[in-house]
Amino acid sequence: MKMVLVWIIAAVMVVVVAFGAWVRLAPLDAARFHTDPVSAEAPGDAGWLVRPEGGDAAWPRFDRDAAALLAAFDTVARGTPRTTAIAGSLAEGQITYVTRSRIWGFPDYTTVRAVPVNGGATLAILARARFGKSDMGVNRARVKAWYDALSGS
Repeated sequence: MKMVLVWIIAAVMVVVVAFGAWVRLAPLDAARFHTDPVSAEAPGDAGWLVRPEGGDAAWPRFDRDAAALLAAFDTVARGTPRTTAIAGSLAEGQITYVTRSRIWGFPDYTTVRAVPVNGGATLAILARARFGKSDMGVNRARVKAWYDALSGS
């Protein structure tokens, strides 16, 4: 009986380690996630969409041009732990980042585009989970934290 329990525990550990490896090592198709947030479909419970119209929220106009606003956002995003840019650039005007969860390393993808509006600019942001049907509000919280950092709050 004791040996059976040891084998069960060992099997569970192997499954857990294999799952963790699968999440962290799954191939990254940057082109799949580097989509325009202005025209993208809303992610529903798996993410958060910020854009001037038709999103989950809209950010106000910033008194900066689009290039300066995207550069400031890029600094904030890259300063976030476990976040790296995977596609796009400041010159392109759109960047996609991957942010991994602390323990399991689940990837969340965030694409941001600067949008000129009325002598300033705002941002369109599509943040979504790669795995699962719900992100439990993680992407919304991260995007709001980035907004707070960007706006100096």
